[in-house]
Amino acid sequence: MDRTILIQLAYLIASVLFVVGIKMLGKTSTARQGNTYSALAMLIAVVVTLLDRNVLSYTEIFATIILASAVGLYVAKKVEMTQMPEMVALFNGFGGGASVLVATSEYWRMVHDADIVMPIVTGVGVVLSVFIGAVTLTGSLVAYGKLSGKVNGQAITFGGQHPLNAVLFLGIVILSVMVILDPNNDLYMMMLIGASLLLGILTVIPIGGADMPVVISLLNSYSGVAACFTGFILNNQVLIISGALVGASGIILTQIMCKAMNRSLVSVLLGGFGQTSGSSGVAGKSDIVVKEVGVEEAAMIFDSASSVIIVPGYGMAVAQAQHIVREFTDLLEKKNISVKFAIHPVAGRMPGHMNVLLAEANVSYDKLIEMDDINDEFSNTDVTLIIGANDVVNPAARTNPQSPIYGMPILNADKSRTVIVSKRSMGAGYAGIENELFGFPNCLMLFGDAKSTLTKVVSELKSV
Repeated sequence: MDRTILIQLAYLIASVLFVVGIKMLGKTSTARQGNTYSALAMLIAVVVTLLDRNVLSYTEIFATIILASAVGLYVAKKVEMTQMPEMVALFNGFGGGASVLVATSEYWRMVHDADIVMPIVTGVGVVLSVFIGAVTLTGSLVAYGKLSGKVNGQAITFGGQHPLNAVLFLGIVILSVMVILDPNNDLYMMMLIGASLLLGILTVIPIGGADMPVVISLLNSYSGVAACFTGFILNNQVLIISGALVGASGIILTQIMCKAMNRSLVSVLLGGFGQTSGSSGVAGKSDIVVKEVGVEEAAMIFDSASSVIIVPGYGMAVAQAQHIVREFTDLLEKKNISVKFAIHPVAGRMPGHMNVLLAEANVSYDKLIEMDDINDEFSNTDVTLIIGANDVVNPAARTNPQSPIYGMPILNADKSRTVIVSKRSMGAGYAGIENELFGFPNCLMLFGDAKSTLTKVVSELKSV
């Protein structure tokens, strides 16, 4: 069989594996297998590309692969599950950075080779790959900084910020046109890269921590789009297909996140909850009176229940309480108590954050119920245990038109017969507002570190 046909067939197999892998990621029961298929597809794509491009020396390539794999393995072993959101942000940034480097190197090769004339279509692909990739790189690094606490997680704003971004974007458009019309002028390309890197920073810094799940999804989409355009530059079909898949799935997930927060993508990009947290939406709520419950009393309440819904939040991740939560769940089920988990789409700091944490603790997939499917069950539930969640269970989203989160779909935890909130303190969530639920007559506050507190509750339950 002709060598070209074999290469195209391998690309086709890799593309199909990418599609099947992403499809399998849609279900928790097949997600791990889907990851394996996608990894195999990437391996095939890399190997075949090396053969297709007639790479003569593999020394540098294999040395880089070995070194990068060692770094990746070390980081994967060391990183905590609570740090996974910032890790994903870094991955997005690396993808964007790779697109910038590849597109720039291909541009450099063409304009400095007297025998090559860069076609206009290729030039369009180069500027789009550089622009989107550079914005993704610096935007992701800012997101990483916010998520890891190295950068202020609140919205960072200053006067004239949006007009500056608009002028910068217009400048990028002009520079892109100049690169396409006069590719031999390296200065235009350098200015385009610099302006795009700056725009990435200025785009993400005004976005507060509450919107980070949306930002991560959007940057993931950007990295895919940048890779897709890089595929056009290199005339590599599998890179075009895989980039398009990532770009499309990322933007779909972004829309899902926005819908879950009842906000438009434009409102997220123009500034997050951090800008409105000081609004009058919290006025009159500073006098909330809470009822505290002790470990022994909480254990008695759980022991007498017939049904329990657990609402996990970022506080559970910070306390690394997922394993004791699993033990708590097993103990309740041994007492013939029904236990389910209510998962809000934007709980935590990235899409699917709670699912990942609970899966790591071997919580059964069928117990993880999405918001729309479980909301009607709260009114028939004896006890709802909220672990570190805040804004996603705040009734102000339904009742207070002045609240920054008004209209945001929430979990109907307040409709349960009894609500127990495991929380370190009365501190506000990402939106920066108090939670009206904490003052409800059916709500009890179980203060303390979630892992430590639930460990004590489990011990009490075993003795009941």
